[in-house]
This record gives sequence, structure tokens and C-alpha cells, in this order.
Amino acid sequence: QRQKMADEIKSGLLRRISCRNPFHTIKFFVVCQGFLQLSQLLTSGYVRSAISSIEKRFGLSSQTSGMVASFNEVPNTMLIIFVSYFGSRVHRPRFIGCGAILVSLAGCILALPHFIMGPYEYDHSLSGLSSNATDMCPAKQGDAAASSSFGECAESRREDQMVLGVLLFGQTLLGLGGVPIQPFGISYIDDYASKSNSPLYVGILFATTAIGPGLAFILGSVMLRLYVDIDKVSACELPNDPRWVGAWWLGFIIAAGVVAIAAIPYFFFPEEMPREVNMSFAEIHKRDLMEELRTKPKDLENFTLMQFIKMFPAALLRNIRNPIFIMVVLALINLSSMVAGIATFLAKFLEQQFSLTASIANMIIGTVNIPGAMLGIILGGAIMKNCRLGIRKAAIMCIASMSTCLLFYVPLLFLGCSTQAVAGLDSSGSSAVGLPAAECSRHCNCSSALFNPVCGQNGVEYLSPCHAGCSARSFNYEANKAVNYTGCSCIVLNGTAGRAAPGSCSTRCSHFLMPFIMIACLAGFAGTLTHTPSFVVILRSVKPEDKSFAIGIQFLLLRLFAWLPAPMLYGKTIDTTCLLWQTKCNDRAACRYYNNTLLRQRFVGAQILFGACSFLSYCVVYYIVRRKEKQERREEAIQHSSPESVLESVVESNV
Repeated sequence: QRQKMADEIKSGLLRRISCRNPFHTIKFFVVCQGFLQLSQLLTSGYVRSAISSIEKRFGLSSQTSGMVASFNEVPNTMLIIFVSYFGSRVHRPRFIGCGAILVSLAGCILALPHFIMGPYEYDHSLSGLSSNATDMCPAKQGDAAASSSFGECAESRREDQMVLGVLLFGQTLLGLGGVPIQPFGISYIDDYASKSNSPLYVGILFATTAIGPGLAFILGSVMLRLYVDIDKVSACELPNDPRWVGAWWLGFIIAAGVVAIAAIPYFFFPEEMPREVNMSFAEIHKRDLMEELRTKPKDLENFTLMQFIKMFPAALLRNIRNPIFIMVVLALINLSSMVAGIATFLAKFLEQQFSLTASIANMIIGTVNIPGAMLGIILGGAIMKNCRLGIRKAAIMCIASMSTCLLFYVPLLFLGCSTQAVAGLDSSGSSAVGLPAAECSRHCNCSSALFNPVCGQNGVEYLSPCHAGCSARSFNYEANKAVNYTGCSCIVLNGTAGRAAPGSCSTRCSHFLMPFIMIACLAGFAGTLTHTPSFVVILRSVKPEDKSFAIGIQFLLLRLFAWLPAPMLYGKTIDTTCLLWQTKCNDRAACRYYNNTLLRQRFVGAQILFGACSFLSYCVVYYIVRRKEKQERREEAIQHSSPESVLESVVESNV
């Protein structure tokens, strides 16, 4: 008793001393942790907001860009066991600070391709101040539009490989730096916050960090309004030009700076700090007694790394054999695949379907879709808390939410635009790497590499003024852009050559945009209602000593089977709808035109497929839980019944 009183006096003195130092208070740590996790998600979320611009800038396929977007999950998947082991054995604040520095460095590396590559290529063919523009008819021979030599192509391929390598390396560092931030931060808070305040602090943390992805898309919207080479040339291209690429790299530098600032306080927090106290002496005594009784965590700390690694497969198998656990995880894998596909490619989908700029598409996602999903997560948790739902009712809630989500997705199959009419383009679904020259522009000798879309008076889009047979243009020297093309031999109106305007032809279906956004937001809201109930079902269906392992295994399986492969699967699905590929040294690069109808059907169809699998998994969970509850009631009735009634119940069940 004297020792306990001495310990209380010592901790009281430490708390008095720590009152003068904010780095010895858990409340200040919670503030710093919230800011850091928000800035970390700002960086990782910005990758997805800028991925379509990176794809267009460097000529990547959607499958490749999907791989880049998901590559940061690789270090998380590989290091989750070590994070579980070292969680209570290291100076957690310093490890968090080092991880944040790696995230900041990763942001700078992801912006590096902009500085090691030359200016965006299509500006060279748009040099309006030059009379030798290669996109007019007849095209000049021997300049930039002509075929590249073997040496130039070899150099171009080396540059493409270098860019891809830099992006993958940056994503690897981003994932590596993010490994200790959230697990170590939450465990540190749980260790030194009072038991009554710990859930509150963790809830505040999740609520704050949930803003990060939304801010990432808003930041992307702002940055993509600026021209990609704003630091190299003074270009004034129209934002609705289909070749427009925004300053994707600038957002990485801003996000990296924010993370670097957020990392500074962690090098001043102690390895251990006095536990926060806001309870009575009786509660303190009860807490100390409970900590003495909890011998398992202390035993775990005495394990060697090899013993811990050997123990992990046994815990994995034990939980995988739990049918409720594995079915809920399967449902979450399908749900996470839906979220990964939307987060990575919804902006690109909106750009293609409704002829939006990347900036507007990102703004819509950041201000409408992500807040809707956040509201679903919060409301799902509130329903679970206030209604005190058990496992069976939580499963019913998940089934109802996923069925509602699927009902909302069905109309999205029919809300969208068809591909605009493009001269020489086969919209039946077959893809090509170049269009043959039309008879009317064959004399122009147009290069297949030209891409400067114009819209003719006849409502048909052409790949370039050259492909439309245009021989003259009017130029706005103040804005440094062409405003009209004339003498177009392929656009004949009333027997005379017509004219064309720069840019793509409008699809004239913008009235579908708002209904699509609202229904997609409602579908996302309904789907995310299952987030909290799913976690509750997992925690209540495993043994108490396996809860930490179960959550760790769940995140491992989600990364391995959802967040890693899903973006590449969606990217491959999008690539199958391409009608015309860009050619780069006779190699296929980025897609120029998609079959919008097929794109909508396959993208939304993939969402429905994953959603249906999640719905069926929750149905199986409900069936297992209901059967288990019936069996438990039968066993309880047998224990409290006479032999005659037991025999009667057995006969009735057999009948």
C-alpha cells in the first residue's frame, strides 16, 4: 500500500512538472497527431486526385496509373507484422516523426519527374508565333510531328522508364513512412490517456483525419487549374482543351511542406509521459488492479521477434477458421475494392463522361462524394451506439445498407454521355492506335502523332486542323492561341470549305451530370453505413485475446486483396473501352478517346459486381449468426430442461 501511495505521489509530481511543458500532455499529442494524420492523408489522397493528369502528361495507360496509385500499399502489407511487434518497444513519437519525414520526402520525389523532364510536348506543335506549325494542311516535313529516329525513341523509352521508376519509388517511400504513424499514434494515446477520454480522443482523431482525402481532391482542383509548365513557359491554353494538363506536381510540394511542419513536434515528445488522470482514487485503484491482472500483454513483450513471427501464422489460422470473421472480411474486401476504384478513377470517369476538366472533377469529389461517405461512417457509428445493436442486428443493418447502395447504382448505368462523333473513329468498341487519313485530307500528309482536336461546323470532331484539311487560321497573339481554322476541305457546307473551332465538340448531355453526382453520393453514403457495424461484428465474433490480431489480420487482407489489386483491375477495365490510343515511337501510350457507353457500363458494372459480392457475404454472415444463436438457445434450453422435454424438442426438431 505504501508503494502504491509513493507511486501516486511520484506521478502527481510528474504531472505538476508536465503542466509547464505541453510536450508532456496527451491532449497536445492528440492535436499534433490529428494534424499529422490529416497531412499524411492529404499527400496520399493527392496522388489519386492527380493520377489522371499524370497519366496524360507521361502517356501512361490506366492500368499502369492504377498500379502507381496503389503501390504505396506494398510497404504497409510487408511491415504490418513488425509494426505489431515493435509497437511497445520503441520510442513511438520519434518513429512517428521519422515516418512523417519519409512521407514529406516521398512528396518531393513524386514531384521530381516534372523537373527532370522537358516541357509538355504538345506546346511545340502549337507555337502559333511560328509560321511552320505542323498541325495545318499541308503539314511541313521534317519537324516535330514527323517520325522520330531510332535514337530518339530509345531515349524516350529510357525517360518513360525513369519516370515510372521515380513514381513507384516515391509511392514506396510514401507507404513506408505511413506505416508507424497511425498505429503508434493510437497506441500511444491509449497508453497515456485516461480510460474515459481515450475513446473520445481516438474519435476526434478519426473525425479530423477523415477530412484529409476531401482536402486532397480540393487541393488537386486548385492545382490543376494552373498549367503544368507554369514554371517553364507562359502558356495561356484554354482549360477545356483535351490536351490540357494541370500543375499536378505543385500539390505534392505543398503537401510535403505541410507534412514536414507536422513532423517537428514529435521529436520533442518523451518516450513515456504521465498518464492523464480525471478519475477518483477508487477508479485509480481499480485501474491498477486491472493492469496487474492483465498478464498477457506483458508476456507478449517478452517474446523475441522470431517467436512473435512464429505466433502470427497460428493467430492467422485461428481467425480464418472463424466463419463469421472470414465472411465479414470478404464483405469488406469487396467494399474496399469499390472505394479504391472510385477514389482512383472517379475523377477520370467524370472527365470522360461529361467533358469536365480535371479541376472541376476533383472539386466535385472533394466537396460532394467524400463528405457523403464520411457522413455515412459517422452515422453508422451513431446508430450502433444509440441503438445498441447486437451481431445479428448489425448484420441486418449491413445487408440493408448494401442493398440500398446497389439500388442506387443501377440508374448510373444509364446516366451519361455517348462518345462524340470523331472523323474516322469506329465507335463500335474496337480499339486502334492510329486513324487512317480520310480521302479529303490525304493530300495534307498528316502525321498519325498529331493530336490537336477541332470541332467542325458539321458537328464532327477531327484529330487536328490537318486532319480536317484546314489551310489557314486566325490567331490571337495576346492569348497565344488559335481561335479559328478556315479553308477546311473535309468540312464542306454549301459547296465551300468550312471552318473549325479549336477544342472538342460538346456532347450536349450536361443535364445528366447533377443527377449522376447526387445518386453516386447517395450510393456511397449507403455503402459506408456498413463500416462501423462490420468492425463491431468482427470484434464480437473473435476471442477477447485475439481482438488485436483480428484487426491487424483484417487490415492485412484488405491491403492484399483490395487496395493493392483493385486500382489495377479498374484501370485494366477502363483500358478495354479505349477507341484510339496515343502512339509514342510506335508504342501504345495513353488513351485519347474512349467508348463512353462501354466505359460507363463497365466502370459502374464493376462497382455493382463488387457490391453484390459484399451483399451476399453479409447475407451469409446473418445466416451463420442466426444459426449460431438458435444452437446456443437450444443448448441453454437443454441445460435447464427435464429429459422428457429434451426428448420432445429433439423429436420436434427432427420432424
